[in-house]
Amino acid sequence: MEGAVRVQILSQMGISEVPSQYIQPPKNRPGSVTENIADLSCKHVPAVDLSSEKESVLPAIREACRDWGAFHVINHGVPTKLLDDLRRACFSFFNDFPMEDKLKYACNPNFAASEGYGSRLLVSSENETVLDWRDYFDHHTLPLSRRNPSAWPHFPPEYRELMANYSDEMKALVQRLLALMSESLGLKASCIEDAVGEFYQNITASYYPPCPRPDLTLGLQSHSDIGAITLLIQDNVGGLQVLKDGEWLLVDPLPNAILVLVADQTEIITNGQYKTCVHRAVTNASKARLSIATFHDPAKTVRISPVSDLVSKSSPPLYSSVLYRYYLSSWYSNAPEGKRNLDKLLLDTSK
Repeated sequence: MEGAVRVQILSQMGISEVPSQYIQPPKNRPGSVTENIADLSCKHVPAVDLSSEKESVLPAIREACRDWGAFHVINHGVPTKLLDDLRRACFSFFNDFPMEDKLKYACNPNFAASEGYGSRLLVSSENETVLDWRDYFDHHTLPLSRRNPSAWPHFPPEYRELMANYSDEMKALVQRLLALMSESLGLKASCIEDAVGEFYQNITASYYPPCPRPDLTLGLQSHSDIGAITLLIQDNVGGLQVLKDGEWLLVDPLPNAILVLVADQTEIITNGQYKTCVHRAVTNASKARLSIATFHDPAKTVRISPVSDLVSKSSPPLYSSVLYRYYLSSWYSNAPEGKRNLDKLLLDTSK
């Protein structure tokens, strides 16, 4: 059960070993994690300057989406002050206030991805799932009919207004990005957004307390995001890794940048031309880390399939169509397990 146990409590107890439910199986462990986490990085996720001419932006996005499934955007138009203020407010919620006050916003442990403060994302028995070394607060932000700021923290006092403003900025940026991603494939600008439909947006602030055994744990297990596109900001601690050519690479925090992660439904819509990004978060022994991810999903009633303009006799559909409701329930019931839920939809094109 979710209950009152939070990873932050375990971290503050000064334990030297982590409870067994947080220990990853050997094949999933990150191995030795150096104190200087930047030493782990040897390649860099691309950065795209959105203030550049479209003639240079489109090929940069196309290359990043095909080769990485991830890219930073800079000069994106979201006020730097908003990014800084929201990071500060979210960190303050986790770090500066009594646990008893935070637990008043605890999420419902009986429903997957329920809004609120929690530590267990998936609904399963205690023995089925290795737990992530993180606490989080999940906010339901779009459509506006789902947005209920009274369910969000009232401390610090500016928290709710910042989160609502950030939600609106993320929606505008996602619409701009999906248009550029569509055009980079030679499609009309509205193509991917039309396929997704109305955005169901969730914003998850994740807090990764210091961990006594970073070599045995993960802050967030390996997975790809299930929706259409994710936008993420992080602090300067670092810990997010992406899987590239079979190698885990650290995503170095880039000041004032926003990280774009291609998610599963966009891989389906683009018939595999743009790849979903498999990623995870590692822990460290000395510093708490914060990240804020904004997920943009289709409605549960939307059926997702490759767009017709990217399907032909020479390029047959790679994925079967799927009602998003079923895709969602499959992911939450089976857990990521370090695998791509997407691969279950692959069609045999060899016949």
